[in-house]
Amino acid sequence: MTVPRYVLDACVLVPPVLCDCLLRVAGAGLFRPLWSARILGEWAHAAARRGAGSADAAIARALAAFPAAMVAPAPGIEARLHLPDPGDIHVLATAISGSADAIVTWNAADFPRGVLAGEGLARRDPDGLLWELWSHAPDLVGSALEGVRAEAARRAGAPVALAPLLKRAGLTRLARAVSG
Repeated sequence: MTVPRYVLDACVLVPPVLCDCLLRVAGAGLFRPLWSARILGEWAHAAARRGAGSADAAIARALAAFPAAMVAPAPGIEARLHLPDPGDIHVLATAISGSADAIVTWNAADFPRGVLAGEGLARRDPDGLLWELWSHAPDLVGSALEGVRAEAARRAGAPVALAPLLKRAGLTRLARAVSG
């Protein structure tokens, strides 16, 4: 079985819990994350803008954990691409250059399914993707989510329940699944 390859848009990397969920599930071998230097730069910029502090340590950990995730878009590829937000063309170029299966993003309007399908790509929202992976491999995803919960509890200095943590991260479908 081929492990799917997903470009992680910066918007799914900025919230720490969501990022931790995605990277731990990827670490369990359920998909291969892909990104570019520009996506990582957007991650760092958005984290700082949201008052989340520096993302440098998290980015360094991600690069160390997934050294093959870095994709350099092919020269000139962006010139032939069109999206509603031209600022997102680099994400599509990364996906094409990395032979990705999908782009994981909350930004549905910026990545029309028809445009992506024309490039052999899909768009996945992180909640639907993680729910689907959990439904096929509950033990692996459950173990990854326990790591997320434990890290959140360590940061909070107090116990943290998993389902509310996931809901706050926008993972409502996954939260219902793991709590039911």
